Amino acid sequence: MVPVSVRWIHTWTAAQQRALPADLPTDLPAAHGPGWALAGVTLRQTVRCSLGGPRVRLRLSNAFGEAPLAVVRARVAAPRGGRAGARAVEGAVLPVTFGGRPGTDVPPGALVVSDPVELPVAAGDHLSATLAFAAGTDPVGTTSHPGSRTTSHVVPGDRVDEGDLPGAAPVEHWYVLTGVEVPAGPGAGAVVLLGDSLTDGRGSTTDGADRWSDRLLERLLAAGAAGTAVLNQGIGGNRVLADGVGPSALARLERDVLALGGVRTLVVLEGVNDLGAAAAAPGAQRAAAARLLEGYRQVALRCRAHGIAVVGATLLPFGGHDGYDDPGGSREAARQQVNARLRAGAPFDALVDLDAVLRDPARPSRLRADVDGGDHLHLSPAGYAALAAAVPLELLTGRVEPS
Repeated sequence: MVPVSVRWIHTWTAAQQRALPADLPTDLPAAHGPGWALAGVTLRQTVRCSLGGPRVRLRLSNAFGEAPLAVVRARVAAPRGGRAGARAVEGAVLPVTFGGRPGTDVPPGALVVSDPVELPVAAGDHLSATLAFAAGTDPVGTTSHPGSRTTSHVVPGDRVDEGDLPGAAPVEHWYVLTGVEVPAGPGAGAVVLLGDSLTDGRGSTTDGADRWSDRLLERLLAAGAAGTAVLNQGIGGNRVLADGVGPSALARLERDVLALGGVRTLVVLEGVNDLGAAAAAPGAQRAAAARLLEGYRQVALRCRAHGIAVVGATLLPFGGHDGYDDPGGSREAARQQVNARLRAGAPFDALVDLDAVLRDPARPSRLRADVDGGDHLHLSPAGYAALAAAVPLELLTGRVEPS
């Protein structure tokens, strides 16, 4: 029995959003039949732990559902080879219970936390979680994270106890599973990365664990800071102020940051899409930049009320991108307007000048060629490593106090 006083900290998270039709599995065997894509199936997902512990708890979300989500059974295990995206597991396949029961119904808009499972994990380990959903379940609105950069596997029927899942269909998304927790050791805490597709890892390697959150974790571990969880709460296409691809940063701040236990520091790398979505006219861009800075201020105010220090980041270049780079240069001027204000000291507790590190010295409105992912907006795996290397580790280990 785990004492009630145990403090739990997330070792892994995925930002939640409503799945679009294109985000749902479409290549299941014909025997699956029509209906909800996850009804009557087994879903196996792998995640990477950033904080170690002797046991784990799963967090299952129906945040965007409009009907109860029926989970019949659940299991956790080590993925075969210890790698991301593994279809098979090895070693003990351990049951996950919910109040002692083998399954649970997650109410619409709600989240359910499992009972603890005695499965030790270390920082950097991968974990396999397998869920079986009730047949006939047809909820409207599936809670998901489309930008998993990790392969999940779906197969008809309840097959949670199988070490392998022959015939399973691969899909590069996460569903329903939005957090894994471990008991916190002395001095343990978490840093949350709040952002858009740069944080979500577009351009990183599927199943390669080379987002900038992964690289930051590896730096912390190499420096002996194994008590700091790194939690990726990026959503591709996300904006600070307006809903679009997923709820805005301001709308999801409570769920994706403030509601997580043990968070010491928030890193905000977001805002390019706010400028990109605004009209290119100079006046519209100046107004968008001013609104964005006020959005940052609101994020900082709300986090400080919870004792969370906020580290900002300058906006990276997007010159040459088809869509955001406008001929008149108004968006670049707005980016410079935002960055100049951030460098002047407001509204964050600390700042990492990522623009200064990753821009091309010869063409400052563009990314360096060696970090450019190819579209002049997103980064390559080498670029994500460079981004992670630019963050001073002392900003992430509780040494910055909220002002």
